[in-house]
Amino acid sequence: MRNIRRLLTLFAVLVAVLVAVLGGDASALAFSARVVSVADGDTLTVQGEDEERLKVRLYGIDAPEHDQRYGKEARRALSSLVRRKTVDVEPVDADRYGRTVALVRLEDGLLVNEELVARGAAWYYGQYCRRSDPCARLRDLEERARAARLGLWADDAPQRPSEWRREHKREEPWRLPARVWRKIVRKTARVFYP
Repeated sequence: MRNIRRLLTLFAVLVAVLVAVLGGDASALAFSARVVSVADGDTLTVQGEDEERLKVRLYGIDAPEHDQRYGKEARRALSSLVRRKTVDVEPVDADRYGRTVALVRLEDGLLVNEELVARGAAWYYGQYCRRSDPCARLRDLEERARAARLGLWADDAPQRPSEWRREHKREEPWRLPARVWRKIVRKTARVFYP
């Protein structure tokens, strides 16, 4: 099931790239779906007419992580905008976790990505934002939210989510030093072979 979803996401991104390269409009690949859950301030799950669920990461923005300062508020902001609503999803890319990276619009045309930045619930994510039009608007909206000290900008020293993730990175078990592995094996051996 996961592999099928990844293949569909990869296919959608490939078609979007081909359309963009050949001079077409990538918004032609947009589809409507109902939002079924919100994971955090920049990730949601949608369900299409085919009942297939798809995890969507909002393009061009980075919201605070759940355990980070303002993380819960960012999730609530996204949830208040999209929960149980039908949205238009315009795929732009796929990330390394297999999520579809997309622009998401409400039925009234409001671009959710922009609204979150305008409310101060997310940062403009310039590192991964490549489309000139939406990225320029996101950058301007962040500057306005900073100036008005909205949302996370009310904090004296807000921390970028990418920096927070780097500081709170969980070490993968296969990267643990050998001395730690030896200690784990010794303790486990005592439990199973007293």
